Amino acid sequence: MKKFLFFLTCLLFLTGTSLVAQQITYSEPDREDARVMNFEVLGKVDGNILVYKSYRDVGFMCVFDNGMKMIEKNKLDFLTERTISTDFQIYPGFAYMFYQYQRRNVFYCMAVKFDSKGKRIGDPILLDTTSNMAYVSNRNVYTVMFSEDKQKIMIFKISSRNDRMHVLTTVLFDKDLNLLKRSRLGIEKPQRNDFLSEFVLDNDGDMACIRASGTLQNDNINKVTLITKKANADVVQFADLSIKGFYLDDIRIKADNLNRHYIVTSYFSKQRRGNIEGLYYYLWDKDQQKEMLNTATVFTDEFRSDARNDGNTKTAFNDFFLSNIIVRKDGGFIVVSESAYSSTRGNTLSRWDYLYGSPYWSQLDYYSWNSPLGFYPWWRINTFTNNMTRYYADNVTVISFDKTGKMEWSNVIRKSQYDDNTDNFIGFGMLNTGDRLHFLFNVQEKRDNILSDQSIAPNGQINRNPTFKNLDRGYNFMPRHAKQVGARQLIVPCQYRGYTCFAKIDY
Repeated sequence: MKKFLFFLTCLLFLTGTSLVAQQITYSEPDREDARVMNFEVLGKVDGNILVYKSYRDVGFMCVFDNGMKMIEKNKLDFLTERTISTDFQIYPGFAYMFYQYQRRNVFYCMAVKFDSKGKRIGDPILLDTTSNMAYVSNRNVYTVMFSEDKQKIMIFKISSRNDRMHVLTTVLFDKDLNLLKRSRLGIEKPQRNDFLSEFVLDNDGDMACIRASGTLQNDNINKVTLITKKANADVVQFADLSIKGFYLDDIRIKADNLNRHYIVTSYFSKQRRGNIEGLYYYLWDKDQQKEMLNTATVFTDEFRSDARNDGNTKTAFNDFFLSNIIVRKDGGFIVVSESAYSSTRGNTLSRWDYLYGSPYWSQLDYYSWNSPLGFYPWWRINTFTNNMTRYYADNVTVISFDKTGKMEWSNVIRKSQYDDNTDNFIGFGMLNTGDRLHFLFNVQEKRDNILSDQSIAPNGQINRNPTFKNLDRGYNFMPRHAKQVGARQLIVPCQYRGYTCFAKIDY
């Protein structure tokens, strides 16, 4: 009986340990890969993990099994020498690749389908073209969007040839790439420096975006209009946001498909180029076509002090940028932000100095294909230098709001990171397990990066989880490029002896 009880106790101990442990499985480095290459984790298709790799104009679709052993590496012979950008989306049983390229004065937007072994299904499909390109572009003309349920796909482009009007072309497809609606819309620019930003596609195929007024010097936004378009309509609706006395910065829009709302959030200041005071919140009901909420939360001194490692609390949020907006079933939402900044030769850049705006998103993501400079809408040539740049990524703030826009709780995940000439190894990755949000990031110990995990519960309580096991094999993780591929599974790119490989983390 004593032996049985001892065995049962050991079994329960091992079982309890396995419930909280994480299992890490590494892929082997591919010696045929270039030391510097582009990559993107697509996700899991029929149990296999698909990863796209490219170097210069050569692309491969790599397939890994559940043990992270590469079972296929298929060269993408259909890609041209002038492939500009790629986007991906996975479905049960297959995956799509969307890519763009230029041939002479015509720009093409294409799609191709892959099976779970990374093999092409059929020929590439032409989605749209742009003619009369008077110059060779090195940026994408089209932006690809997906609805949350993946049943709707939209590509769009913006033309700014007319100084007084944006011409927006949208092409809507279903998940089988059947054309549902093509629209060409003129959107007036009441002010010269108006620009379109933050596009979103909801599950109905309806589109929403922001028209904002700023300046060429990346100043705060003082006028904002929510633009909405029904899936089958050829007209847009305008709703001006009341932001009198506020200057917005780093605007985000999120579609709440369950409650049929659009959520607009932004940091705000009370004067031009002023310190960030708090978070602005706007709620639009798409069925009633009316504003439901328009409010703002001013951060307390206590929260400011908690969010900043040191220095003046008045400037505590000046380096924070919105990273994620998570919508809850009850209509509330969670906002995740990170402190991110850089310096060159000791000169620290503020949020007003960045050429591309937020490190998580930029107006340049929505490329205006008529611009001869190739940038939309902000361009500052004097920021291009050959100096060494040091990138920083510090604390992460997590704020929960109820459906009325009232702050419920806030908390801070503390970290301090920097790296020279690259930001691949700083920042964080996030895993949403339903009951908790896990934040993965590197912590430097004796010149080595150690992968750390902190999680936050629905009530805001932070749990500092034990250090990951199986980390002593020379792998340097890139958590900011992590991709969640299952309910409790994450693929994290990493580097081993200069080669890029991938780690599967199972919770």
